[in-house]
Amino acid sequence: MSHAVARRIEELERWAPPLTAQPDLEEYWETELKRYAAKPLNAVRTPAETPMAFMEAYDVTYEGFDETPIRGWYLLPRFPRADGGRLPCVVLYHGYSGSRGYPEDYASYLLMGLAVFAIDVRGQAGETGNLLPQHYGMTKGWLTQGILDRDTCYYKAITIDALKALDWVAEQPEIDRGRICAMGASQGGGLAMIAAALSDKPAIAVPHLPNMCHMDFGILNSTSSLTEAAAFVERFPEHLEAVLRTLSYFDNMNLAHRIRIPIFVTVGLKDPVTMPETIYAAFNRVQSDKRIEAFPFTGHSVSGGMQRQALRYIASRLLQ
Repeated sequence: MSHAVARRIEELERWAPPLTAQPDLEEYWETELKRYAAKPLNAVRTPAETPMAFMEAYDVTYEGFDETPIRGWYLLPRFPRADGGRLPCVVLYHGYSGSRGYPEDYASYLLMGLAVFAIDVRGQAGETGNLLPQHYGMTKGWLTQGILDRDTCYYKAITIDALKALDWVAEQPEIDRGRICAMGASQGGGLAMIAAALSDKPAIAVPHLPNMCHMDFGILNSTSSLTEAAAFVERFPEHLEAVLRTLSYFDNMNLAHRIRIPIFVTVGLKDPVTMPETIYAAFNRVQSDKRIEAFPFTGHSVSGGMQRQALRYIASRLLQ
């Protein structure tokens, strides 16, 4: 094919911007993963009522980065299982400014025979607060909290929260720990992708339109939450290098080589938020079994066709 859409995809498939990783990136994450592996979850699982007759629901709190109780819905199908065995589970991370929503939002996964653990991202529009200290001013939103240092920044907190969600699911008696999927869209897609790079718990990952990719490009060009970081640097131009250095530790482009599991990624070619250049910059560096589906006329939304392909991928990997 020689039309413009095909040429655009071919161009993106060759896209290989230079990494922004700091020299100690690997050492840093190896140390931090060991540190947080020893941190207790202090989890509480409480039965919850829903309007869904065939859904078993639990309101869960657990601790991730700090002592903030992270809220999540843990959902199980009430259908009889032919093998009577443990369930595959999808761990779901929501988009920026969203929440875990309601249990019934996840009924389609249960109809497939999957368990679900859908968590709040701290401080956003859910029922979860944020005990992360703030030592410096922020621009509006959550992204610039602690952004001058890799250990105090918001991305560090939500990344560890996301990893500890996978740890909690792997401990549940109903779950087959060899059939766990990390999944999300936008911010949630970025968290699913970084979880694939840093956690040994997921068997597959399905990031829709993932953020947290090629963030030096995103802060300059995208309309994503990284505009908050851009506004911060506009206010404090002397901190540009510190901000970019912090972001580099959580950039999926720099961590993609660590992904060792099958991964299915979606991208909208008309997306001004998680721009195609950013997603391909990370995806092209993944060395594992990988697949990307480009939707030429999709912006920043998960279309029905996109989700159908993702569910088929999950079924092929976890339900065969």
